This record gives sequence, C-alpha cells and structure tokens, in this order.
Amino acid sequence: MAIIVVILIIGTSQYPKLYIATGYGAKCLASAIFVAGRDPDLIKANDLDYSVVKYTTSKINYEEKSVTTTIFGFAKQKAIYKEGFGCFLVDESSSPESLPVHSLPKSSTEYDWKKVWPEGDTMSDTIFPEINTNALHRAVDAAFDETGMKEKRTAAVVVIYKGKMVAEKCWKNQAITSDTKLWGWLMDKSIVNAMVGILVKKGKLAVNATAPVAEWLNDKRRDITLNDLLHMSSGLKWNEDYGDVSDVTTMLYRERNCYKTAINVPLEKQPNTEWKYSSGTANILSGIVRNTLNNDHQYFEFPYVEIFRKIGMNSMVYETDASGYFVGSSYGYATARDWAKFGQLYLQDGVWKGDTILPKGWVTYTRTPADAAKGKYGAQFWLNRSRELKDVPEDMFYCEGHRGQQIAIFPSNHMVVVRLGFGEDKFNFNQFLKEIIKSIPVSR
Repeated sequence: MAIIVVILIIGTSQYPKLYIATGYGAKCLASAIFVAGRDPDLIKANDLDYSVVKYTTSKINYEEKSVTTTIFGFAKQKAIYKEGFGCFLVDESSSPESLPVHSLPKSSTEYDWKKVWPEGDTMSDTIFPEINTNALHRAVDAAFDETGMKEKRTAAVVVIYKGKMVAEKCWKNQAITSDTKLWGWLMDKSIVNAMVGILVKKGKLAVNATAPVAEWLNDKRRDITLNDLLHMSSGLKWNEDYGDVSDVTTMLYRERNCYKTAINVPLEKQPNTEWKYSSGTANILSGIVRNTLNNDHQYFEFPYVEIFRKIGMNSMVYETDASGYFVGSSYGYATARDWAKFGQLYLQDGVWKGDTILPKGWVTYTRTPADAAKGKYGAQFWLNRSRELKDVPEDMFYCEGHRGQQIAIFPSNHMVVVRLGFGEDKFNFNQFLKEIIKSIPVSR
C-alpha cells in the first residue's frame, strides 16, 4: 500500500512533495535525538507517525551527528547538528563547519534543582485553599491517554498558579519526563515577539516605523511597518499550506535561508487590511533582529542572554537554519516547565524578579487585537477575544504550535497552563482548560 501511495504521488507530478516529507523527517528526528536526547524508536513512533512522513527511512550518523532521510530511496534530505545552533537541513556535501563556532551562554546563576519552581524544579508545597486538588488532578489526568492508547497523545502538562507549580504530569509510557525537551513549533513566534520587544526597549526598533528590510525599499513593500509584521497583517502574499509544496514548506524544508525566502514574496494586499497567518512573517522579524544587531555573536546570544537565562529557561535550544537565522517560526526545544516560565513572564507583564525584561506596555500591546484579526490574534500571540474557546475566559492569550503545543496565559485567573504533545486531532483544548479553571476558582 505504501509503495502504491508513492507511485501515485510520483505519477501525478507530485514528486516535490516527497522532499517535504523527507525534510520534515530528517530535521525533526535529528533535533529530537541530538538536541532533546530522545530514543529514535520512540521519536518515530510519536513524532513521525503521520501523513507521508511515516513512510520515510532515516540513517543516523552519531559520529557526524546527522540524519539522512529518504522515502523508498527517493528525495534524500540531510539534517546535521551543531553545538549552539541545534539541527538544520543542509546540502548533501555540507558539514557542521558551514556555521561559525558558537557555544550557548551559561546560566548567570547556579541552578538549584531542589528549589521550588521557577528557581528550581520542585513542586510548590504552598497550600492554596481555593484549589480543589482532586478536581485539578482529574483535569490533568484526563488530558492523557490510558495505558496502551494513543489518541489524545499528550506528552506533558504543567499548571502554574500565582507563580507556583501546582500540577504536573508526563507521558511516562513514552519515556517523557520533566527533563525531556519538547518542540515548541509555532509557539516560537512568541519568542520573536519578545526579541523585538527588547530591541524596542533599547531604542533600536520602533513598532510603528517601516520595517527595516533593504530589499523592499524600491517597491510598495517599503510601506510595511513592524507593527504590520507583528500583527500578521503585512499584505504579503503567503501560502501556509503544510500539506503541499507551498511557501511555508519550501521555506522550512527546501531552502537553507528562511529569512531570504520570506522577504522575497510579493505584496498582495494593502498592509493592515487583511490578517493572514504566516510563518514567513516570524522569520522576517527574526532576520530584522539579526540585521539590527549587526553582530552575529550578539545575535546568537541574544535570546539566551536577554530572555532564557534571565528567567531560568535553561533547557531551551532555539535553533537556526543553515544560514544562521533563528527559525523564529518553528524551531525551539525546551521542557514543559521551562515553556511555563515563558508564559509566566508574560503573565507578570514582562517583569521577572524586578527585572523589566520587556518594555512597559509591551504585554498590553501584545494582547491587543490586530485590526484585521477579528479578535483572534494580537502581536505574535493568539487571543480568545472572539471566544473560539467558548468556556475559557476572554482575556486568555496563548502561544500555539503544530500538533497541539500550547502555553495558555490567564491574567484574571493568575494562571499559566502548558500542554505539549504529539497530536491534537482528538484533544479538546476547550474542555481541558475549562476543567482546570473550574478546579481553581478566581481568587484575588
């Protein structure tokens, strides 16, 4: 049956689609092995077990730290790991030396695992009388599959209330623990929001100024503002179809420079008149950060020094493409506990232990609906203003990623909820969040 599928694809001039499958397979398998340290068999069974990707075959080279993937011998793609950059797709002749040497900056303070989250990784022993503990545990348990089942496919859940970790569970049957780094996928766009915000605070960027992209100066794209990009309302022509050879799949799995690919698309609409979800937009913003800093050493360290290390998000690996641009649309790995810290930073209005990491008013700006988004999107964050999640508070804003990654932030409930997983088709986010909220009534 699998061979017939492939023959049909090739026979209908769809051969380029195979490169999307092999690129996805090589990149994701390499990152899960060399960044997250997970077992290859479990990665194939959970991360790569759907669509055409499940028919791919990969060879792992532990000495070179690379993965080469084909589909029945066709459409070869190679991903390689380099310290400080994560994994990225390369041409067959490429090696890790294609990028400069760079090591991740160490934490500025010694990390004590015995301390309570977020300073450490132990559960809070603080008693919150308003929490119905049994109901909370039932809500968390209900997010996971029963033994032997793979429907909800939840990998990890963390619940933070008033700055304390009050619930946590991992999919132990699939070897997921509290130390397992898991992909953020499209949640990584929200990290781009933070990087841009920090440069705004430093006076290096201005939200309402035109986007500093030199390639746009001689055509109508020169009118696109940074605000338009943050709001996904740039007017750029973009196809976010992951099931075909599209702008997004070409950018992620065929090209080696995400920024260059994204800035080369033409203008389709007047800026700020139409909302269109675009992973290319996030990579344009990532490139703007790099060009603004104009120093690759500072760029590679920027999110670590300015965000991750300050909030103790020490497991985070923010990956680049083969050209050294952070793939701000898609590629970051961290534990569920550390993803929760990122959510907590926004719950605390961008302040962490007295350090104003994000500029004053930035979180309010982030949560304000984009003009053309009909209440569902702000600045690189999703919103619930339109009540798409009908049983969830309207003030919730959240990061959301492929296959059901989510950081839900509830200002009125003093709460952050993280759900990471390997699928979302049979996972009901509205019901999941509703039950957690019911277990912790609003308390001022």
